[in-house]
Amino acid sequence: MTRNTRILMSVIYWAFVVYLFVPLVLMVTMGFKDSKFIGFPIRGWTLDWYSEIFRSDEVLGAFGYTMAIALSTTLLSLVIGTWIAAFLGPHKFRGKLIVFALACMPAVIPGIISAISLRIYIQFLQLDTGMAAIILGHTIHNVPFVALVVMARLATLPQSHIEAARDLGADQFVAFSRVTLPYLKPALIGAGVFCMLLSFDDFVRSFFLGSYQPTLPVLIFAKLRSGMSPEINAISTVVLVITAILGIWAERSMRRMNKGTSV
Repeated sequence: MTRNTRILMSVIYWAFVVYLFVPLVLMVTMGFKDSKFIGFPIRGWTLDWYSEIFRSDEVLGAFGYTMAIALSTTLLSLVIGTWIAAFLGPHKFRGKLIVFALACMPAVIPGIISAISLRIYIQFLQLDTGMAAIILGHTIHNVPFVALVVMARLATLPQSHIEAARDLGADQFVAFSRVTLPYLKPALIGAGVFCMLLSFDDFVRSFFLGSYQPTLPVLIFAKLRSGMSPEINAISTVVLVITAILGIWAERSMRRMNKGTSV
């Protein structure tokens, strides 16, 4: 790589960083504005918008409701996705590619199409809109991501570990729980955090499958209909901080566990 090429790649990289982070910086900055309207110049700074959202029963209720849905969805997605990965990973059978494609299909269907089809499906099942319907929709969407991550990790598991456990008298279930499952922990943590963030951020399915109790993205959308305000920026900033903390924790945990399993 020539010097000019390296300079060009550096310029492109930093231009992308600026393009990515400047809107986030502006969003965070507007959350401290001492005014009800978004825009420059900022004549005063305040923390009132943050104290207001932490005192708001509406915002806290939506946050707790969204977290409950995200945690339930993550748990179900990990169980189902790990089962699919364990079934498709080591086994070879006719039609495996078709089964794999069907398992991954919910991840590639456009969100609006998925939401409409899920709304029709819960009506067919005579299931009311609300928390259970949202969890069902989010789980269907998130399972393929868990399956893909776990399958990638499972492909690196040395078969000698499983064979050694079987030689020592472990049956299939014990070998999975004592050997395979601990080896999959980094992948499960990463997939779990990813599913939680997907569910927490999902607006379209939550909007179509939800009832009177809104999730946090739906609540933000409802507030946007009356115009932008620093309150929305404050809510978004809090969500951004929580997302960053979860992402950093997951990355550090996965790195530490990968080092442990590679020793």
